[in-house]
Amino acid sequence: MHGHQLSAHDLSSLRILIVEDEPLLALTLQDFLSDAGFVNTLIAGKLEKALSLIENDDCDAAIVDANLAGVSAGPVATALKKRGIPFLATSGYSSKQLPREFDGANFLPKPYTAEELTAAINALINA
Repeated sequence: MHGHQLSAHDLSSLRILIVEDEPLLALTLQDFLSDAGFVNTLIAGKLEKALSLIENDDCDAAIVDANLAGVSAGPVATALKKRGIPFLATSGYSSKQLPREFDGANFLPKPYTAEELTAAINALINA
């Protein structure tokens, strides 16, 4: 898995990348994750920033909104897969409507609760 062995025993050390173009939602996700013990988070609201953070190996897992202000986040999914970084795809659309780059990704439909997000992230890191 390209050096990304995730362990639930030390959640605070895991670096979670949040790729979300809505600032308020991104901050809400950050709060949800912090409350669940994931305190090391980064936010990327634009495709370029997300790709840069992934390229610099700045995350251990990611939550990716499939649509960033009308732009497909498919390149983010491709970059994460290439590096073996597990990620959770989110969208207001159904999983069948996501770009093909998201095929096989764990999926969490919007809207979701803090509990649903926490369960999905825990499933992702314990897979």
